[in-house]
Amino acid sequence: MSDPDTADRTGSAPAHAADTDTADTGAAALLTALRRDLPEDALGTGPEATGPYATDRSGSRPDGIPLAVVHATHTEHVQTALRHAHDLRVPVVPRGAGTGLSGGASAGAGSVVLDLSRMNRVLELSPEEQIAVVEPGVITAELDRAAGEFGLRYAPDPASAAISTIGGNIATNAGGLRCAKYGVTRDALLGLDAVLADGTLVRAGRRTVKGVTGYDLTGLLTGSEGTLGVITSATVRLRPVPEETVTVAAYFATFAEGAEAVSALTAARVEPAMAELLDGPVLGAVDDAQGTALRSRGGALLLLQCDGRGAAAEADAAVRCLRGHATSVEVTGDPAEADRLLAARRLALPSLERLGRVLIEDIAVPRSRLAAAVREIDAAADRHGVRIFTFAHAADGNLHPILVLDPDLPGIPDAAWQAAGDIFSAALRLGGTLTGEHGVGTLKRRWLADELGPDQHRLQRRVKAAFDPHGILNPGKAL
Repeated sequence: MSDPDTADRTGSAPAHAADTDTADTGAAALLTALRRDLPEDALGTGPEATGPYATDRSGSRPDGIPLAVVHATHTEHVQTALRHAHDLRVPVVPRGAGTGLSGGASAGAGSVVLDLSRMNRVLELSPEEQIAVVEPGVITAELDRAAGEFGLRYAPDPASAAISTIGGNIATNAGGLRCAKYGVTRDALLGLDAVLADGTLVRAGRRTVKGVTGYDLTGLLTGSEGTLGVITSATVRLRPVPEETVTVAAYFATFAEGAEAVSALTAARVEPAMAELLDGPVLGAVDDAQGTALRSRGGALLLLQCDGRGAAAEADAAVRCLRGHATSVEVTGDPAEADRLLAARRLALPSLERLGRVLIEDIAVPRSRLAAAVREIDAAADRHGVRIFTFAHAADGNLHPILVLDPDLPGIPDAAWQAAGDIFSAALRLGGTLTGEHGVGTLKRRWLADELGPDQHRLQRRVKAAFDPHGILNPGKAL
């Protein structure tokens, strides 16, 4: 998606002829060095090789296509690429599966994409310690399946688990469907290896559950969107597969009523492993794409899962709480039926992408303000005349308002940007945040300072400069 205000947001100065000449010289020298020091099949150049790596799932459209793509298969390839790029001041964009939703992996002219998808090995899986050591290109669901052979699982469960990578999850501190109970990616991450901008390999964190030696560089790198270092290995916690899982499907007349019911669950101290809320327009889009009939059941659908030895009792408590709000409630302990119900949630975004170009937002608010946030989203849609479809990780207050736009438009209309701005302002006013799990990327940078404030913003830029003094790592993203 093009954004006419990108230059203003980043503060980039206009390019001068001398700057262009210097950049061209550096690019040529970098390609020469990479051809010399990397395996032949590790370097891709030319429009056919680099074009597919220009954007991520956000649809953000950069200025041109990358100079080259380095397909790393070993940490040494990452170090080589970064060392030369650092010396020659060439920007590098780390990339996993390209499933990011905020433009964090978009790569324009003059940049080098560092593709980590071929670093996809599970290096160690210890059932005794309940940990795994994985490379960044491991698909999230593949790690979950590997752990499942030992009665374990990787608890973070993003809706994109079948296609997203562990490295990308770490770069954005991804959440997921089970984060209400088990937390986000940071809560499952014990340690990592990362290559800094100059090619230095650092090992942060540990293999133990506890550890407070030194600053928490693992936590700092998590969610940094590839701007501080490139992750080449991660040590993650695994958890036992629950003995029992009960799924509850509750339909409501409106999305706001569903949000109010989730707040009632929180007040009643019910802690489901999962609480996913979809509005009526989303249900209709899923119906059209998948041939289901969910929209006929109500104006919103809440999917709850309770797990563990007390799953049945907790589900009973949830049902008692929901009955005063919902138009209908269903309960199942059958895994196949649960998978069928959850498919609606996992297919929500692909279904919306069939309707047009999507602008995917990602606010989070205090759980008690969820219903208020829903009303603000509806008001923004009405005020600016844009179509907004909303689903949410409701138990932790994380909402995804999706603006669906005309795919034939060359950029994002002003009305869409204004609606998005109203939604972000409302999130902050309600005590929330611009992004719960997708990251800032390029698409939210214009609002970043509104949340951080000037002092914290300056401090974060100083941290960035300490890790990446020449600003080559994913420039123009996150900060």
